[in-house]
Amino acid sequence: MIKGAVFDMDGLMFDTENLTYKIWNEILTEKGYPYTFDIYKQTIGVRSAEVKAFYKNLYGSDFDYDKIKVEAMERFWEYTEKQGVPIKTGLFEILDYLKSKDIKIALATSTTAKSATEILTRAKVIDYFDRLICGDMVSKSKPDPEIFVTAVKEIGENPKDCIALEDSINGIKSAFGAGLKPIMVPDLIEPTEEIRPMLFALCKDLTEVKNLMDNG
Repeated sequence: MIKGAVFDMDGLMFDTENLTYKIWNEILTEKGYPYTFDIYKQTIGVRSAEVKAFYKNLYGSDFDYDKIKVEAMERFWEYTEKQGVPIKTGLFEILDYLKSKDIKIALATSTTAKSATEILTRAKVIDYFDRLICGDMVSKSKPDPEIFVTAVKEIGENPKDCIALEDSINGIKSAFGAGLKPIMVPDLIEPTEEIRPMLFALCKDLTEVKNLMDNG
């Protein structure tokens, strides 16, 4: 019996990975840095401190990651203020379903608490969550299991009784390592042969996750 559900955020609940890539590509191209989707993929699901180290290693120690990140966030907030947060198919359906079954809901995102809270608020889903565990609340990022271990403890459930909803390879590894039942809903990255054995289920969208749970 499932007693808890732990959600990733970007790419899983919201179509923010595509938007973030578009913004970073615009900024770095403007500043003369070569940038590709393959470069961006290596930063998905990774905490800010590690992303910063990645970019400095790639572009050099004088790469002003902090300044560029601020500019990227300003463009992100400007877009979502005008257009709204892009919601993934089935998000409200799965959240309503979990609430109707009294299943506890937690967030496990590499995004900072400040940004995650703002995005969830703008998307009008923050009240569904019993606990928020964010990237700046843990010492290690995915694929380390720490964030999922913490999330399950916060909602007071056993990992084996919880599903983890993820779109990234690192997220699946993190959830599996923490002992949850990982469900992958791919966004920009398809499951690899390495992680397929870790999956409890593979779903095309969150509506399919809801139907999976509804059918036992």
